[in-house]
This record gives sequence, structure tokens and C-alpha cells, in this order.
Amino acid sequence: MMMNDYTTYLSPFTWRYGTAAMRKLWSEQEKRRLWRAIWVALAEVQATFGLVTAEQAADLRAHMDEIDIPRALDIEAEIQHDLMAEVRLFAEQCPLGGGIIHLGATSMDIEDNADALRLRAALDLILRSLAELLRLLADRIEQYAETPVMAFTHLQPAEPTTLGYRLALYGQDLLEDYRALAARRAAVRGKGFKGAVGTSASYAELLGPENLAAFEQKLSETLDLPFYPVAGQVYPRRQDFEVLSALAALGASLYKFAFDLRFLQSPPLGELGEPFGARQVGSSAMPFKRNPIRAEKIDSLARYLAGLPRLAWDNAAHSLLERTLDDSANRRILLPEAFLAADEILRTAISILKGLRVDQAAMNRTLAVYGPFAASERLLMALVKAGADRQAMHERIRGHALQAWDALQQGRENPLPAALAADPVMGEYLSSQEISRLMDAASYLGDAPQRARRIAHDIRAHLQ
Repeated sequence: MMMNDYTTYLSPFTWRYGTAAMRKLWSEQEKRRLWRAIWVALAEVQATFGLVTAEQAADLRAHMDEIDIPRALDIEAEIQHDLMAEVRLFAEQCPLGGGIIHLGATSMDIEDNADALRLRAALDLILRSLAELLRLLADRIEQYAETPVMAFTHLQPAEPTTLGYRLALYGQDLLEDYRALAARRAAVRGKGFKGAVGTSASYAELLGPENLAAFEQKLSETLDLPFYPVAGQVYPRRQDFEVLSALAALGASLYKFAFDLRFLQSPPLGELGEPFGARQVGSSAMPFKRNPIRAEKIDSLARYLAGLPRLAWDNAAHSLLERTLDDSANRRILLPEAFLAADEILRTAISILKGLRVDQAAMNRTLAVYGPFAASERLLMALVKAGADRQAMHERIRGHALQAWDALQQGRENPLPAALAADPVMGEYLSSQEISRLMDAASYLGDAPQRARRIAHDIRAHLQ
């Protein structure tokens, strides 16, 4: 684990939230490594056009990894420009090639292409974790495709469903998130090399206007990064908004999953539960508690993530004319924290699914208490098919149901199945055995198991 200075403010994303891979990607070290890689690519392509020598470009490549952040920060303290501080440091280290670093470029030719590369790499990490989560979810969907549970609408007991079908609701949303994030990843573009206001005037002076298209195409191929055909000083900030919106949508899907789990984990239901370690402490005051801290963390971070696209929207909308600098400071926070929040949400969701506790007895208990009310709809349809008057049967069932509800409020078992089976008027149309069979809510599932399995199949097929 990295050593932190705990005497000063540290962001929770520095050490508490997110994976090591995502933190490394958004580190100062990685940012400067990418800057240097882009300067090397620029010099090597310029060498093919005869602007610099191959030896100068090779000198840059030989010293590319000699990152010295303390020295760069000392230079920045003097000149007040972080990228130029890195240029000067790099130049100090390169006796042959130092004089041609950044030739023709403006700062955002370097920074924005580096940001685009990091956006794409960060999306790769998110997609990898989301694929793992989806595979785990597909397994759970299939495992519980036919396991009946009570469904709720308006947080009131409704009709039976299956646990696998409920999980398929999350799976369907998350598969859409995967598709959307993959599309955003494929669409990421860099600014390219277009100079101070996007006209490529500086490069035209160096290369001649006739060489500009080939020059930028060669750089695109070298960096393996497509470029916007038109840009001002920066790539369109709409790109940040679109990427963060896709991350926020993923957060919404997992927020719902976690929120539902918090409800179902509450002891009066207790049907599902997140993992709880043998030595885990649930409360400082109440030793018996098993608080849903993982699900609550997902909801807390997803709520934070949901607000970030608004800031990205402002950056896009307020980018006046060819560029303003009022997005620079917040993007240093906005982009890393959006990805680190999504990263931690996914990491936590994966841990929940791996150790998800399913209490079959609790699910059966809830179904036994509330299922008969839902099954009465099935009975009503059967009675009408047998020749009974729908309105008359509806009223008889309603009367029995109200009495049964009163019994439940008094702590007694649900008497509705027995009362309906013994009803003499209904007995004229259906036998008591048939009424009892129809009142078995666990079999009132429609095609939920088949639909659940199809979603699991679709998830696996898409991830192949």
C-alpha cells in the first residue's frame, strides 16, 4: 500500500475508493508519461518530414521515462505553467533532442490528446469490470430463474415473480450500459495537432499546407487515436459530457440494484443480504446490527457521480469561442473522480454478487403471507372461464381478502386459501382441490423463468 501523508488533506479517491489500476491511470506520473510519449511521437513524425533529425527524436525516446516530478514542480513554481515546466525538464535531460521538443505545438495539442488516451484507457477498465459483473449476474439469473419471490409495486406486495427475473431487470439495464459505454469508448477522439486555435497555422509554416493532412494522419496512426476533423484550441468539451453521462447512467443502474438490496435486506423481509464478514462490525452502539454498508456506499457514490455530468455540461456550454481556461482546474478533479467513483461502484457491486446471501426461508415466508392475495386474480379468471359472473365472484373474493388481511394484522397466518376453497358459491364452479391448486402463488409466474434465461443468454452472447 502506498505511503500517504495523513497530516494533510487526502482525497478518499487517493486511497479508499477505486482500484490501483484506475488510480495509476489518473496519476500525475501517468499524465506526464503520456505527455512525453506524445512529444516523442510528434518528433518522430516530424523526422519523417525532415523537420528534425532521427537522432534528435531518438534522444527524446531514450529519456522518455526519466520523469522527475519534484524537479518539474520546482520549475513550475517559477514559471507558473505545468506543461512548459515538463518541457523544460525534458529538454534538460535530452542534450541532443531537447531543443526541438514541442515544435509547432500548443499545450492542448499535448494535453488534450493525452486526456483522450486516458479517457479511452479508463473506459477500458470500466468495461472490463462491468463485463465481470455481468457474467456474475448472468450466473445468478440462471441459478434463480425459477425461484419464486413476492414482487412489490409501490413498495406494496403485488404478484409473484422469480428472483432470477428480478435480477434480469438489473442485467438488462447493465447490458445497455455496457453497450453505451463501449460505443462511447469507440467514439473517443483526440484534438489532433492543430495548434493554438485549431487552424494548424504553425504546422503549415513548418511543413507547408499541402502536407498537413498527411502529417496529422501519421500522428493519428502513431498514437492509435482518431482525431476530430475540426477543433478550436481544445477538443470539443461535449466529449467529456457524453462520457460522464454514460458513467452516470451506469451509476443509476447500480444505484437501483443497491437500493433494492437495502430494502430486501431489512430484517422484516430479510430475503437477500450483502456479504457480512465474521469479524465485521455493524454498529458502534448496537452490536447486533448488520448494516448494508456496501449497498449504501454504492448509492452514496452513485449519487455523487450523478451530479458530475452537470459540471461537464457547463464546461462544454461555456467554452467560449475557440477556448477558455475556466474548465481546466475542475477537469483535474472531474475526470479522475468520475472514473474512480464508477470504478469503486463496480468493484463493490462485484463483491456483493460474489457473496450474495439468499434466504430461501424468508422468501417462502413472504410468499406465504402475501402470495394468496395475488393468486386470487388467477382464481377469478378460472371461475369466469368456468361460467361464473365476474363481478359477483370479484365481490366474494374481495370480502374473503379483507377478512384475511385483518387476520394478518392480528399476527395470524393467512386464512385466504382455506376460506376460498370452502366457499360454497365458488364450489359450484370449481372443486376445493382445484381452488387450492390455483391459490398456490408460487406457480403463478407466467413466462418469467424463460425471459430471465434469455437475458442471461443475451449477456453472455454480447460479451463473447
